[in-house]
Amino acid sequence: MKGVYSAPGDYIYFKSQVPLHKIPIGTKQWRYYDFGPKVVPPLICLPGTAGTADVCYKQIMSLSMKGYRVISVDIPRVWNHHEWILAFEKFLDAIDVHHIHIYGTSLGGFLAQLFAQHRPRRVRSLILSNTFLDTRSFSAAMPWAPVISWTPSFLLKRYVLTGIHDGPHEPFIADSVDFVVSQVETLSREDLASRLTLTTDAASVGPLLLTDSFITIMDTNDYSGIPQQLKDEVGERYPDARRAQLKSGGDFPFLSRPDEVNLHLQLHLRRVGVEPRPDLVPGFSKGGGGSSSKENEKKDEKKDPEDPPKDDRGNPDNPFAETRLPPAPESSESRSSDNQLVSNAKFCHVGNEDMMVSLPSGFLNNQHAIATEFVMRLSWEIFALHLHSYHVVSLYISLNCNRKLRPLV
Repeated sequence: MKGVYSAPGDYIYFKSQVPLHKIPIGTKQWRYYDFGPKVVPPLICLPGTAGTADVCYKQIMSLSMKGYRVISVDIPRVWNHHEWILAFEKFLDAIDVHHIHIYGTSLGGFLAQLFAQHRPRRVRSLILSNTFLDTRSFSAAMPWAPVISWTPSFLLKRYVLTGIHDGPHEPFIADSVDFVVSQVETLSREDLASRLTLTTDAASVGPLLLTDSFITIMDTNDYSGIPQQLKDEVGERYPDARRAQLKSGGDFPFLSRPDEVNLHLQLHLRRVGVEPRPDLVPGFSKGGGGSSSKENEKKDEKKDPEDPPKDDRGNPDNPFAETRLPPAPESSESRSSDNQLVSNAKFCHVGNEDMMVSLPSGFLNNQHAIATEFVMRLSWEIFALHLHSYHVVSLYISLNCNRKLRPLV
């Protein structure tokens, strides 16, 4: 990662609108985001070893706008898979969620399968992305796994980051890598050690009571930190599962290809029977914009029909409102020019209406010089006209006098 990393603008907006929850449950500290209508069965996002609850912010913002509830969680500090199952079940009880749909990537996908195996009544469907079925290959590649809990933080971070594909990336993939790297820097040594322990601790996914029709496998075809052989084993385990292949996306398609991922998530939720509730999204109405609540309808009835409609897209109470850039600050030159246009406007009475006419900006500034020149020209023209008429009268009188004097001569 070159230079100083700066968070993307949509992530900054997300942080300003979606609250981060931190709750202790037993000896575990849970950190998560929960956004969307509470009456909708939630989609729970479980990140990989290098991820946090923040990495799925694009899914939270997109799907919640469509009426889905999305919960993105950090993997807590657990040191074996049985402890993970118990801790996750207590977390669901604490937030009063009974039936869930899980979107898991990498380690998160493996933990999602384990939970679905041991708590089948709570898991209604799975979306698995770049994940695996057992941990044997990872434990074999890490001979120092028994001393993970004593390993310094900088070595753990270096090991996690070396698992990310290094090389030239497309711009969006490079941005996703930078974002995840910035999230790794926020993880403590205990967080990294527990996640690597879950990756190397001997475990495998057994048969699931969940039918393949309620499972979607969404893998990237270019590269990822999970070997292709392990991803093929997942496909062989669930032969009738829906396949959503992404041509590219790297290790983190939820960040690099959010539109495609969000589309596949939405299609999966619809297929398994999750009905979104866009009518519960603040600011949503079937007729277009504005709120659909009864309170707003009563307010609209009380409004004067001649009043102009108000734009509520900038309402700070509406976390689903469309992102709006602040208006550009006005410069002194623009203000002065606007003031000149207003000051130069004159009202003319035409028929029964008053018409405002905007004169050129330099007209009134030179109005005194123009008035003086106009008066001088008018005076000269009047003087010339009078002189001409005086000359004509004099000529007429002289001609008459000549006619009268001729007979006398």
